[in-house]
Amino acid sequence: MSESTSALDSAQLHAELDTIFDEVIDKLTDLVAIPSVAWPSFDPAHVRASAEAVASLARDLGLDVEILTAAQEDGTEGYPAVVASVPAPAGAPTVLLYAHHDVQPPGKSEAWTTDPFTATRTGDRLYGRGAADDKAGIMVHLTALRLLSDRLGVGVTLFIEGEEEAGSPSFRNFLETYQDKLAADVIVVADSGNWAAGTPALTTSLRGMCAVEFEISTLDHAVHSGMYGGIVPDAMLAMTRVLSSLHDENGSVAVSGLKSQAQSEIDYEESTIRDDSGVLDSTALIGTGSLASRLWTQPSITVIGLDIPDVDVSSNTLQSSLRAKLSIRLAPGDTPDNAVEAVERHLRENLPFGAELTIGDTEGGSPWQADMSDPVVQTAQQALTEAWGQDSVTMGIGGSIPFIADLLDVFPQASILVTGVEDPDARAHSANESLYLPDFKAAIVAEALLLQKLAHG
Repeated sequence: MSESTSALDSAQLHAELDTIFDEVIDKLTDLVAIPSVAWPSFDPAHVRASAEAVASLARDLGLDVEILTAAQEDGTEGYPAVVASVPAPAGAPTVLLYAHHDVQPPGKSEAWTTDPFTATRTGDRLYGRGAADDKAGIMVHLTALRLLSDRLGVGVTLFIEGEEEAGSPSFRNFLETYQDKLAADVIVVADSGNWAAGTPALTTSLRGMCAVEFEISTLDHAVHSGMYGGIVPDAMLAMTRVLSSLHDENGSVAVSGLKSQAQSEIDYEESTIRDDSGVLDSTALIGTGSLASRLWTQPSITVIGLDIPDVDVSSNTLQSSLRAKLSIRLAPGDTPDNAVEAVERHLRENLPFGAELTIGDTEGGSPWQADMSDPVVQTAQQALTEAWGQDSVTMGIGGSIPFIADLLDVFPQASILVTGVEDPDARAHSANESLYLPDFKAAIVAEALLLQKLAHG
C-alpha cells in the first residue's frame, strides 16, 4: 500500500465494491463456518482456527500480521487475537480498526431455520451465527482496506479480538501488554448497529453494567411450612419483598442514587419495540419517558438469577436462605462503583423482618458517551451519510461494551467511533441471526470514505 490519497467518492467505491462483492460474501461465509465460541465448555481449537483464518485474510492484503494472547485476571491465557498493521505515511494519523472473531453459542438447533454455521443467503439477508455479530465487522474492515489498496493514506492497525462474547477477560491486560502496537489517533469499534435497515447511525452512547449477587437469610435451617408457616418469615418472603422494592408502580427503577440522562432526540415506535422484543400483546411496557431514553439513558435492573427449589422437586418447606443476582444497566454519567453502592444501600434499607443480608460477587463495566464536539465524530457522520445516501443519525445502545472504558483509559487522546452493520432484524445472539446485505455494502463504503477523509484531514 502506498501513500497515495487520491479522493474517491461514494458512487465510485460502490461500483468497485460491486465487482468483488460475491468474493467478499464467500470469505464471510468461510468465517461463519468456524464455530468460534470462546467459552470454556467449547473447543478452543475453533477459536484458534478462526484467528488463523482472519490472519490469512489480512496477510493477503499485505498487512504485517501477528496472532497474540494475554493473560486473563486469573492467570490463564486468553483467547487469540489478530493484530495486523500498515504504517502511517509521514504526518498522517493511525486508525485502529476493532472487531471480534468469536461468536455466541448457537443455542437450540431447532430454533434455527438454517444451519447456524452454514451462511445461507435468502433475499437480501445472510443467515448464520456471527454473520452480523461480528464477522461482518471483520469483513467491513478488510474490504474497506482492499478497496483503498494503494490509495490508503493513513496508518491502520487491525485488532480482531477473540473473546468479546465471553466478556473480554484478557482485554485490559492485552491493551497494556501491546500498547505500543495498538496506539492510534482514531479507534473504530465495528460492533454496533444502525437505526433501521437503510438508515445509518453512529452509536454515541452506551449504557454501562454491573452485576450484584446477594443472599438473604431468615433461619439457620429449613423447617416444615405446616409447623411454622404463618409465624416464621422464610427467606422467600423476605426476598420477594426486597425484589419488589427495586421498581415503582410504573416499572421504573426505584433505587436512589442511580443516575439518568436527558431524553433522546429520536425515538422508537412502540410497535417496533413490541415486534422486536416479542412482548405479549397483553403485557404493558414499563418505565416512563421516551422509549429510547428508557433503553439508552435511564438505568434498568433485572433479576437474572434466583436460587430456589424447582417446582418439580419442591417440598413443604420454609427456605432458610436464598441467593439472587441482579443485572444493572447504567446511564451514561454513572459508574459501576456508584451503582453497586446504591443498590447495596437500597437492599439494606428495604430488608424486612430483620433478615440478614450478605453481598456476594460484583462486577461492572462503565457507560460511555461520545464527545459530539470532536471533528472526527462529525467526519464519521458525513461518511455514513454519503455511503448510504441517507442522513445518518446518532443513537444510543441499551447494552454495554465495557471495554470502551478500557480503550479510553489506555488511549485517552484517541477519538472513538462506534459503528456497525446490525439492524433491528439482525437478531444478534439469537437464533436466525442475519446480516442485511445492502447495509453491509454501505458500511464498507462508509469506512473507506472515513479513512479517506481522515487522510485528507
